[in-house]
Amino acid sequence: MVKVADNTGAKLVQIILVLGGSKRKWGQIGDLVVGTVKIAEPRKAVKKSDIVKGVIVRQVRPFRRKDGSYVKFDENAIVILDGMEPKGGRIFGPIPKEIKDRGFSKIASLAQEII
Repeated sequence: MVKVADNTGAKLVQIILVLGGSKRKWGQIGDLVVGTVKIAEPRKAVKKSDIVKGVIVRQVRPFRRKDGSYVKFDENAIVILDGMEPKGGRIFGPIPKEIKDRGFSKIASLAQEII
């Protein structure tokens, strides 16, 4: 179960598949995932029980950068995608710079804070 870091209306998503291989069990920052919406706000773009694709933008487990430093967050969070672009118009919370390096520059431009 992960939180949603955008304004699509979904609040909580259960990850059911990590894309990128048939036997992948875990995902990390920048990985594409498929999930189902468990909690959503009424009258928004995403409804409860919708199947959505997203990208992981925050994780609790420490993430190692190329310079040797580690980054970790207080929660696990995803941004819901429409194709390869974010579905929402705002991104809440900090976003690591690895998201831009993975090709999601639109998410990085909408983010309030890049770490």
